[in-house]
Amino acid sequence: MNTIAAISTFFLPVLVGVILVYALIKKTDAYGAFTEGGKEGIRLSISLLPFLLGMLVAINILRASGFLDAMNQALSPLLIWLSIPPDLLPLLFIRPISGSASLGMVADLTATYGTEHFISRAAAIIQGSTDTTLYVLTVYFGAVGIKKMGRALTIGLLADLAGMTVAILITIWYFT
Repeated sequence: MNTIAAISTFFLPVLVGVILVYALIKKTDAYGAFTEGGKEGIRLSISLLPFLLGMLVAINILRASGFLDAMNQALSPLLIWLSIPPDLLPLLFIRPISGSASLGMVADLTATYGTEHFISRAAAIIQGSTDTTLYVLTVYFGAVGIKKMGRALTIGLLADLAGMTVAILITIWYFT
């Protein structure tokens, strides 16, 4: 067994042991704190469910209604002029909304075009270069009760746009 494997095998038990020893030194009820943390985690999970459900319903409505296909057809000439393959548009639209939906789109594009195609590579770089801004704002801001999120939304979407633009430019620069 190599050194890294040996360290990784014992890391978690040693970490738990260190925490327990520290709790003993500080005379803290480690088990009580652990169970309180578990209760708080369950309460937080339950409070997140309505926001998560709302996002999933919205995503499914967009996909089932054909909105993404109509938007793709309407914007195709502009995308072609900008040297962006129109097949990337649904990903560019869905990525700020849902990580799992966009990951499914990346997988579909990769299965359709193969791993060596420009579209597949650009999709993978976009997936890694951007975040699920609307999801983060809806779920996490909603869970802690933040109501005014206009500036955070603007900055998050601008960051996503910058990440997508740079991802496409890097794909063009590196792979062509």
